[in-house]
Amino acid sequence: MGLRKLTIEVPEDILERAVSATGQGITPTIRKGLELVAASRAYAQLRSLKGKVKFSIRLSQLRKD
Repeated sequence: MGLRKLTIEVPEDILERAVSATGQGITPTIRKGLELVAASRAYAQLRSLKGKVKFSIRLSQLRKD
C-alpha cells in the first residue's frame, strides 16, 4: 500500500466537527472519511437488496439458539 501526500483546503468548521466526531487527529479523520466514501457503493448495493433475499431458516429458529 503506497501513500500519497495531499494538500487540501476544507472549511474549518467542517474539519473541526469531523475531528470532534472521531476523537482523533486530522489525518485519521480524513482517512476515515475517505474510507466511508469508498464504501458507499457497497452500502448502496446492500440497501438495494432489502426485502429481496430469502433465508432458509426462520426467525423463530434463530431465537431458540
